[in-house]
Amino acid sequence: MASVGLRKLEKSYGAFRVVKAIDLEIIDGEFVVLVGPSGCGKSTTLRMIAGLESISGGEIRIGDRIVNDLPPRERDIAMVFQDYALYPHKTVRENMGFSLKVRGVNAGEADAKIRGAAEMLGITHLLDRRPGQLSGGQRQRVAMGRAIVRRPQVFLFDEPLSNLDAKLRGQVRTEIKRLHQTIGTTIVYVTHDQVEAMTLADRIVILRGGDIEQIGTPDEVYNNPANVFVGSFVGSPSMNFAKARAAHGYLDFADGNRLPLAALTGTGISAADGREFIVGIRPEHFTSGTSDIGLNCEVQVVEPLGSDTLVHFSVAGATLTARLPPELRPRPGEAFKLGLDPAKIHLFDAETERALH
Repeated sequence: MASVGLRKLEKSYGAFRVVKAIDLEIIDGEFVVLVGPSGCGKSTTLRMIAGLESISGGEIRIGDRIVNDLPPRERDIAMVFQDYALYPHKTVRENMGFSLKVRGVNAGEADAKIRGAAEMLGITHLLDRRPGQLSGGQRQRVAMGRAIVRRPQVFLFDEPLSNLDAKLRGQVRTEIKRLHQTIGTTIVYVTHDQVEAMTLADRIVILRGGDIEQIGTPDEVYNNPANVFVGSFVGSPSMNFAKARAAHGYLDFADGNRLPLAALTGTGISAADGREFIVGIRPEHFTSGTSDIGLNCEVQVVEPLGSDTLVHFSVAGATLTARLPPELRPRPGEAFKLGLDPAKIHLFDAETERALH
């Protein structure tokens, strides 16, 4: 196992900067997920760690070695790709053992490693099959097994679940979590799926446009987003946002709703009359029934989900969503009041979109 350090890491294609001088320290044995929308630089960062992309500036350290100029085979990493990258003419056993054969590992030791990895992943019965005879989930387990037998210092996963259907994604995600708990090797994992990030990561790194927007545990980025982007990206359904203006001790919304400012801002936040805020509320932080603090709304759409009910409504021209108990089924067009816990309301500066604490 090894730590991974990125210092002022950059990648440019001509004048276009894909990764913009990012700093990141990943401790030995940590599971870190890089997440963000398409084009944010997450896969490019992973490929630079692997040595599959050259760097334009900065430093990559694996353990106590700076690896900027080392080829991939000398970095002691193993990478799992989204398209499996298996040899179609080789059996599962041969695919998993190929790197061991190249390194000259004797047949007995190689077989023991292959069987150990296969047992860990539940694919022992597939060892004599070829990739064309396997399902997508089985192929991804084989790709993971091929990485495990090498016992690298760092595992790199590049969107490994993106080609699987929803049920298989959940199953293989569980296998990856169990794998990390079993072997404890450092993992750097790339995905665009924030659910994967939340369920797998020790820490999440949220990227946008080649910059790091926030680094933190799943709880930290969920409960204390650094800005509107993080709040909107993490969570499903995402955080609700509506603009409001400070006036006479209240936050006034354009539709007549108002919230008492003192209950929301605490101390240290300037709230001079006329200052604009973006108010953020997660769907599950609405409550039904009477409350001193809340929003009056008109129900637009109701989605019964069995375990709960999603209610879509409008506030000050913004469409918001509340997650309510399953027995609550307001009708579209109905006037409805939703209560709020002031401690769960987030305020962001309307100009910078940064969180106010």
